[in-house]
Amino acid sequence: MKKLIECVPNFSEGRDMHVIKTITDEIEKVDGVRLLDVDPGKATNRTVVTFVGSPEAVVEAAFRAIKKAAEVIDMSKHHGEHPRFGGTDVCPLVPVAGITMEETVECARKLAARVGSELEIPVYCYENAAFLPERRNLANCRAGEYEGLPKKLQDPAWKPDFGPARFNPGTGAIAIGARDFLVAYNVNLNTTSTRRANAVAFDIREKGRPVREGNPITGKIKKDENGNEIWIPGALKACKAIGWYIEEYGIAQVSINLTNISITPVHEAFEAACAKAQERGLRVTGSELVGLIPKKALLDAGKYFLRKQQRSTGITEEEIIRIAVKSLGLDDLKPFNPKEKVIEYLLADTAEKKLVGLTAEGFANETASESPAPGGGSVSAYIAALGVSLGTMVANLSSHKPGWDERWEEFSDWAERGQQLKDELLFLVDEDTRAFNRIMNAFSLPKGTDTEKAARSAAIQDATRYAIEVPFKTMQKAYEGFEIISAMVDQGNPNSVTDAGVGALCIRSAVMGAWLNVKVNGAGLKDKEFLATIFTQGEELLEKTAVAEEALIAKVKGKIG
Repeated sequence: MKKLIECVPNFSEGRDMHVIKTITDEIEKVDGVRLLDVDPGKATNRTVVTFVGSPEAVVEAAFRAIKKAAEVIDMSKHHGEHPRFGGTDVCPLVPVAGITMEETVECARKLAARVGSELEIPVYCYENAAFLPERRNLANCRAGEYEGLPKKLQDPAWKPDFGPARFNPGTGAIAIGARDFLVAYNVNLNTTSTRRANAVAFDIREKGRPVREGNPITGKIKKDENGNEIWIPGALKACKAIGWYIEEYGIAQVSINLTNISITPVHEAFEAACAKAQERGLRVTGSELVGLIPKKALLDAGKYFLRKQQRSTGITEEEIIRIAVKSLGLDDLKPFNPKEKVIEYLLADTAEKKLVGLTAEGFANETASESPAPGGGSVSAYIAALGVSLGTMVANLSSHKPGWDERWEEFSDWAERGQQLKDELLFLVDEDTRAFNRIMNAFSLPKGTDTEKAARSAAIQDATRYAIEVPFKTMQKAYEGFEIISAMVDQGNPNSVTDAGVGALCIRSAVMGAWLNVKVNGAGLKDKEFLATIFTQGEELLEKTAVAEEALIAKVKGKIG
C-alpha cells in the first residue's frame, strides 16, 4: 500500500486571503502532495490547511509552508479568538495509509529539526512526537500563548526541543507533532455569552472544571491534602472544549476538538452539547466542521439519527450523509458540501471514467458501442447489483410498513446488508473492465528479447488469472443476494413480493453470465490446478443458483396466485 500522511498546519492568519494563498502556493509547488482543504476563520484569525501525500513530500511541503508563513505573518500584530503562540501555530502529521504512527513520529521530528535549525524558530514536539510526557498535551506547550512566550523561553524546563530558546517576535514558536485523526468541531448556541458557552464546554470536555470554594466561577480552587487541585471531570472522553464568541456570526460557540472519534464520535459530542445547553436554558442551533472529516464519522452519525427515528439504515451512503448533515445542523452557518469536507471523497481519483457513474442510458450506449468493454462480465455484475437492489428496496419498504413498526430494525438490518452487497457488486462492474484492460496491456508488451518474451508471458498469465477471479467473485457475491431475496419473499411486505421475484431472476442471470466469462477466460490459463478448483466450485455454484431461483419463483407464484 502506498504510504500516505496527512498534514494539518494551522496558520495565524484568517482574514487576508492573499497571505493565505501565498502560503498554500508553496504547498502546491511540491510534487507528491495534494492540497485538500483551506478553511480560514475571520474571528479566530486562523486558517486550517489540510494536505496529503507521501511522507517525504509532506515533510518538504510543510517546511516550505512554515518558511513562507514566517516571512508573511507578523505575530507581533496578531489578534484572534483562538489560542496561539506562532505564525504557524501547530503542524500535526497524521498517518493515513500504509504507514505506522512510529514512522509518522520520525517524519514529525525530522521536520521539527529542520525548522529549528534552518528557520531558527523555537519548536516544541507534542502528542506522539513529544520527547517529554508533559509536552504531549498541546495545551501545555502553548500555555501562556504568544504573549507569555518571552518568559517561557527563559525557563529551562521549557527549552524548545529544536531551535533557539530565544524569542522571535515575528514568528513566535511552533508545535510540531504526530497524532491520530482529530476532528475540529464547533457547536453553535443561541446566545452571545462566552461565559455560558464556556459552562457548556466545561460540562462536556474530559478535563471538566475545577471545584471552587464559594462562588463557582470566581471562588478559590479547592485542593486535596497533597495540595493538588480538585477537578470534576466532564461527560466526554477524548474531548477538549472551550467557549468563545464569534463576531462574524454573532453567536457564541462551544469549540470542540475530538482527539479520538472511536471513543467519542461526533454525534455523541453534539448530543452531549445539546443536553448540557438545554440544562442551562440554551439551545443548540447547529454546528460547524473546521477542516475535514472521515466518511465513517458522518455515516455513523447518520445511522445514529436514523435509529433514533426507528428508520431503516439500509439506504444509500449519500442519503445517510444527508441525514447526518441535517441532524447535526452542519449547514446552519454556511452551505456544507460533503464532497469538499469528507477526506475520502477528496482523495478519490476523479480522473478515472467509471461505468457506474454513467446514467442508465449512458451505460447502455457504452455497452452497445464498438468498444469490446464493458462486456458480459460487467453487465453480469450490474444485473446482480440490480437484483440485490430490488431485495433491499423490499426490506426498506417493509421497515416502514404501517402496522409493522416493531419490526423496523429487523428489516433495517436486511437493507443494510443489501446496500453493502450492492456496493461490492457495483465495484465489480468496473473491475471486470479493468481486468480486460490488463490483458490487453499485457499483450501489448514488447517481445523482442528472451527476457522481454518471458516478462510478457508472465504478465499475460497474471492478467488472465485475474480476469477469471473477477467474474468468479461476481458469481459468489451475486449468489449471496439470494439470502436477502429469500428473506423478503418469506417475511417482507407482501405487496412487493414480485419485486423480490424479479431480483431472484436477475441474480440467476448474473451468476450464469459471470460463469460464461470464467469459462472463456480460462482457456488461456496454463495453471490447470487453479482452473480445476475454480471450475469445480463454479459448477457447484451454478447448480445451487438454479435450485435457489426455482424455489423462490415458485414461492412468489404461490403468493400471487
